[in-house]
Amino acid sequence: QVHVVESGGGLVPAGGSLRLSCSASGRTFSRYGMGWFRQAPGKEREFVAAISWSDDSTRYSDSVKGRSTISRDGAKNTVYLQMNSLKSEDTAVYYCAARSPSTVLMTTTPSNYNYWGQGTQVTVSS
Repeated sequence: QVHVVESGGGLVPAGGSLRLSCSASGRTFSRYGMGWFRQAPGKEREFVAAISWSDDSTRYSDSVKGRSTISRDGAKNTVYLQMNSLKSEDTAVYYCAARSPSTVLMTTTPSNYNYWGQGTQVTVSS
């Protein structure tokens, strides 16, 4: 079982920055594909960013590409999402997810992730 916990959300003005953190338990963390998703009120959960377990390659949604960076610190079992130039449309609950070790390096599909955190609220004021 893997326990995933997000932190770092909050209220930030438009144009500001936030760094979300995701800590995950598990002795094989280095082999977990990790992803960030978000869900705004009345909308479906959408992919934000993912990082591969093998070579730390990354993928971003078009909505955050160029403004966000996903990274991982294996020594701390932690994944980060640095978000810059925040917009009001970035307001959502942000979820971190972990995918059990597999041959799939990373995925943008929520159903492919096995473990989810409780989410952290990000509110961008305009």
